[in-house]
Formats: sequence, C-alpha cells, structure tokens
Amino acid sequence: MQVPTPNRRGRVEREEQPLIGESGAFLAVLERVSHAAALNRPLLIVGERGTGKELIAERVHFLSPRWDQPLVKLNCAAISPALLESELFGHEAGAFTDASRTRIGRFEQADGGTLVLDELATTAAPVQEKILRVIEYGEFERLGSSDTRRVDVRVVGATNEDLPALAAEGRFRADLLDRLAFDVITLPPLRERPEDLMPLAEHFAMRMSRELGRELFAGFSPRAVDQLRAWSWPGNVRELKNVVERAVYRQPDADTPIDGVEFDPFESPWRPGSDDRAAASDRLPDDLKGWLAEREQAWIERALAECGHHQKRTAARLGLTYDQLRAALRKYGISR
Repeated sequence: MQVPTPNRRGRVEREEQPLIGESGAFLAVLERVSHAAALNRPLLIVGERGTGKELIAERVHFLSPRWDQPLVKLNCAAISPALLESELFGHEAGAFTDASRTRIGRFEQADGGTLVLDELATTAAPVQEKILRVIEYGEFERLGSSDTRRVDVRVVGATNEDLPALAAEGRFRADLLDRLAFDVITLPPLRERPEDLMPLAEHFAMRMSRELGRELFAGFSPRAVDQLRAWSWPGNVRELKNVVERAVYRQPDADTPIDGVEFDPFESPWRPGSDDRAAASDRLPDDLKGWLAEREQAWIERALAECGHHQKRTAARLGLTYDQLRAALRKYGISR
C-alpha cells in the first residue's frame, strides 16, 4: 500500500521517497504513528539512515489536529553549533556580529504546529537545555533579549543514534530524552521488510521511466530480482531508490527488462587509490591454487556480511546454488 500525505490545504501529494509497503513490520509502524499523532505530546522517531524518518514525522503532523498549522523541519547536523541556537530560537538585532536585523527562529515559525528536529543527537548541551525548557514550559528567549516568549509547538525528534547509550555516557541530556521519549517509534530497516522491496523498486523504476519520457517500464529480469533480494541495503530505501534509478537510466532499450544492477557506483578500475590493488593483481601468484582459494574465501565472507549471513541470499548474490555455497562454507570452515 502507498500512503499519501495531505498538504496544508488538504490535497494529497506524492513524496519523493514514498511510504510504500505491505509487510507486517511496516504496517505496524503506520498503526503506531496513527495512534500517536492524535496526542499533543513530544515524539521520538528512531531508525537507520534512509528508512524514511522525515516522512514518518510528516505523517505524524498531517494526521494530528495540527495538520493545518505550520510544519517546520530542521536538520540539526547541517548547521554549525555556533549558529544552531540562533536558528532555533531567533535573535535580536545586534545580538552578535552580523546580526543586523531581528530574526525569528524555528520555534516561532512552528508556533501552533509541529517542529521536526532531525539529527537531534548532534546538538550541544546548552541547546538541549533550551529545547527542554520549550517542551516543558513553552518558553524561551531570543539571543540578545531578556523578554520571555511563549509558543505552542509539538516537537518531533529524529535520530539514527542510540540516545539512551549517549545519555548514559553523558553526551545527551537524560531529562530531555525522558521528555522526548513519551513514545518512541523505531522504523524497521529495509532488510527486515522483504515483502516491500520489489513494490518499492518498481515504483522508483516506473517514476524514473516517466522522467526519461518513456511510455513503459519493461520490468526486472529474474537475475536482477535475485540481485535486489540478495543485497542487504545498508542505505535502506534511499539506497534502493538510487540503485534502481541508475539501472533504469543506464538501460538503453526501454523495451528490454533490466538484467542487472550496480550497487557501488564508484566501482571502477580507474578509481583513485586503486593503483596498488591493480598492480598487485597484475603480478603472477607463486601459488595459483592458494591465491584463488584466498580470493574465493574473501568474497564469500564479504557476501555473507552484506546479506546479513542469510545463506540463501548469499548464494543468489554470488550466483551459486544453495548446496554449492554450503560446500564452500564447509571447505573454508566459515561459520556465522
């Protein structure tokens, strides 16, 4: 199922990275989101890079009673620590060098609505303290001002870090974590959503085909499907989007199914830093059988790691049968 998001006027818009999926893990997250959206409480969204944390945060806003109020988003890691406080809380003219005019911050911009703070773990302790005060009391002061201002903002934090571990190490305020963690929605990685892989891949492929002016998308060959299913997707949906779109635009014949995909666009014999590896590969080995065995074992171990030690996926990734892979594992004494 594809989950569209209404805009501020209530119309439905398609997202660049859509919420598509039918797996149990994905649908369970959507149910949690729908339940939590109705409450006027802080929320924390946790997940690996590329899992769609920002899209889930948007869904929280548009399903909430604040749906027709401002939705303001800020990536805290994209702004230097020295400027983040001003970006969040605003400043008065003359508050610091180059502050020639008064500027309102993101909290004031989001008044009545929702403020999404991505990469929250990167914020410094003084900024965390001020965020906590706004969450608890709705109060803050602009930089360079002693006037207390009040706002009504729902804060939704997003991170790919282990915040409880950071709090235990003193690198994140435990009291702020307590307030944000009224509820925590943890997004499943794509490797735990195998049912959603091909619907997502086909969506990205069809959209790229339209962008290229093609009338249709001829689909993926069984070999390409096996490659996609065997990959562990460390970059999750964002990585899948890049891989599929790259495969579509590199396919010269729109009427021919895609027969293979490239996972690493940097792979090249002319890649910087590859000279030493190329020179080593050009030398004749003294023990050809031993050299081949070492290379075979190294590739099998790498494929196992990339496929999360799932042996059937690893076999497909290497173009082997399951029995052939099992024989190689016994041969080299490879175990999980």
